Amino acid sequence: MRVLLKEILDCPPDAAWRALQSPAVFREVSSPLISVESLEADGFPSIWEPGEHPVELTALGLVPMGKQVIRLQMSTERRDGVRIVRDTGRGVSGALEAVTLWDHRMAVSADPAGTGKTLYRDQLIFGTGALTLPSWPVFWMMWQWRMLQLKRLAPTWRFDVGIDAAGFADTTGGDASAGPDEADVDSAPTEVTE
Repeated sequence: MRVLLKEILDCPPDAAWRALQSPAVFREVSSPLISVESLEADGFPSIWEPGEHPVELTALGLVPMGKQVIRLQMSTERRDGVRIVRDTGRGVSGALEAVTLWDHRMAVSADPAGTGKTLYRDQLIFGTGALTLPSWPVFWMMWQWRMLQLKRLAPTWRFDVGIDAAGFADTTGGDASAGPDEADVDSAPTEVTE
């Protein structure tokens, strides 16, 4: 199943890209529906690096959901200027083990209208075996919440060249080989579909 979202965020694309690389932003847009704790020895990094990041999730801060591995790739070398964070992780325990397919892509680019804002596209393709259809409304609701949170937070994101650029410019991993399916994110409709 698939959930697709497309929205203009009230911040420059560089600020949105920086936010997508932030575990703190990830936790904030998931909260309070989902609480996320790092299982890495040193906790969450200041910025996401490509690779695997084990986490533990709790629903509404009360119900343990299980452990998950977030597996990140960053694509920044596309000719059209679109930058993509892709998570192809997996659940490893608890209810999260039921998720048999996870392909989450978040794309940022300049607003084509020239406003200086960010065109944000979000695509989640997931499978939960026989529970895929009944679980779609849950994922749809969670993605609606995430989008509301992203829109609320975006005006507060900054990218200060000279201060931030040194710390964030070379952390993307430069993986331009995320595959031909990237067009799915680029052409995401403005409505959520199955």
